[in-house]
Amino acid sequence: MAGYRLDRTNDDIQIALSELLRSIKDPRVNQGMISVTRTETTGDLRYCTVYLSVFGLRDEKEFKKGLKSASGWIRRELSQKVNIRYTPELIFELDNSIEHGAHINEIINKPGFLVGTPEEQNNDDR
Repeated sequence: MAGYRLDRTNDDIQIALSELLRSIKDPRVNQGMISVTRTETTGDLRYCTVYLSVFGLRDEKEFKKGLKSASGWIRRELSQKVNIRYTPELIFELDNSIEHGAHINEIINKPGFLVGTPEEQNNDDR
């Protein structure tokens, strides 16, 4: 039962953070389209690692500084949106899985990309 509850809490935090991050006015944070890909909260709800994907990120260092300076406001707003006893400390990490997937998709869709085994390629040439 505790696993389900923690999953539910992670989902609630993810949804609330998605809304909150869009409302931040700091230009260091508003560098591109921000997506919260997942959240992982510890069992005691003290810490929550937030994985972010930012499409169009120009300066990663400044982005992280902006998040760090806004983290107190984000945590306070999160406490009002999510009904949990203790609002966890947020740890932000960049997740480049969406960009990596787009790159792989680009490679696959290039003309001349091999599909199938070499034997199948030789049979197609005949």
